[in-house]
Amino acid sequence: MPKETEAGPLFGDDEDAEFYRWYGRWQPLDPAGTARLLDGAGVRWWIVGGWAVDAFIRQSREHEDIDISFFKADLPAVVDHLAPDYCIWSNASGTLRPLRKATDLLPDCRQLWLRRDGDSPWLADFALNPQDGQTWISARWEGVRLPIDEALFTGDDGLSYLRPEIVIWMKAHRTSAKDERDLALMLPMLETHRRAWLRRTLKTTHPGHKWLRRLT
Repeated sequence: MPKETEAGPLFGDDEDAEFYRWYGRWQPLDPAGTARLLDGAGVRWWIVGGWAVDAFIRQSREHEDIDISFFKADLPAVVDHLAPDYCIWSNASGTLRPLRKATDLLPDCRQLWLRRDGDSPWLADFALNPQDGQTWISARWEGVRLPIDEALFTGDDGLSYLRPEIVIWMKAHRTSAKDERDLALMLPMLETHRRAWLRRTLKTTHPGHKWLRRLT
């Protein structure tokens, strides 16, 4: 729920209750529901966060939300596709504003929330990803870049997900119990060169991080 675009803090029950009181409840889509939602949008999109880890390790668990990403340049097409039936809200530093057309987007906004109307629960959290042509760029660290085809993988359901080593790297600034679990589950499954990418990138962006010892 309340979080930063790429990876956000986990909250306790009291803080969750306070969030719901102010912002409303979540009833997130699952990946299949997301595919139905974006069918016909004509843009490239992918699922990030915990759902991406689950798709990689082929396990499932409960999810409080779903994080979906697409290139920021494709925002007009996404708004045109969703706006007739859904209410899109921009979330810039915790400030929610209606996004009726792409040009309403605030310069510092890189997160959108979606619901059918004001009486309905939130369905999805979208991250607007920067790009350079077909190069994926981290919104948090501009120097972390990969060709988009190398940054994604296809799950057993045929959908695109952000690669797990990138998802885990995005979580490195908080290292909650859930993140420790995700690292332990996916690390033995990572190919050598992908483990090396994670270690190299983590060392550059988070020098001295405790995970580096596990990646040696």
